[in-house]
Amino acid sequence: MTKTIRVEIWSDIACPWCFIGKHRFDAGVAAFRADHPEVSFEVSSHSFELAPDTPLDFQGSEVEFLVQHKGMPADQVEQMLGQMTELAASEGLEFDFTQVKHANTRRAHRMLHLAREQGVQAAVQERLFKAYFGEGQDMSDADTLARIGAEAGLDADQVRAALNDDAYGAKVDADITRAQMLGVTGVPFFLLESKYGISGAQTADAFQGAFAQVLELEAEASAAS
Repeated sequence: MTKTIRVEIWSDIACPWCFIGKHRFDAGVAAFRADHPEVSFEVSSHSFELAPDTPLDFQGSEVEFLVQHKGMPADQVEQMLGQMTELAASEGLEFDFTQVKHANTRRAHRMLHLAREQGVQAAVQERLFKAYFGEGQDMSDADTLARIGAEAGLDADQVRAALNDDAYGAKVDADITRAQMLGVTGVPFFLLESKYGISGAQTADAFQGAFAQVLELEAEASAAS
């Protein structure tokens, strides 16, 4: 008998742990499906802004933002980002914080909602992560987002329209409100079957264990009803 596990993920494309978490989650799904081919996954991503107070026209690096706007010591920031770069490399991901342009990500979230409507959300999100952490592209620039969206399967003109469409802004706000109602204070956050929460960038093995547990709990609930 086939079974679909529904997964909702809250993340921000400027969150390094979200990129690592997505990579680990995808690996966990692939491994689990290899052992359980009867199980499929329905995955959707939701908006969460880690730094909504970032000015839309902010021009500066990640280091400059954390030092100037968050008051963190520069040496501490450099050490933290260096460790994150090494961790990402061990996961097969390229982070280059010497190029990262810290940005307000609200426009990128609007584009992700457009991508969800058109069935290419996963591809667009992956492209955004790589553009931000590995290529130093500006996630608040409309032309940059339109080009990135086109590279991942969207129409560039539709992307530009979505960036200025209040309806997509409302979708972003609705995601953030729902996260607050769920008590989400950090990302990534994974919600399985609308009731089982997983916080943080867990390992692929941990995700596989969670999938198995969810199937067991759902089967028990179905048998008891």
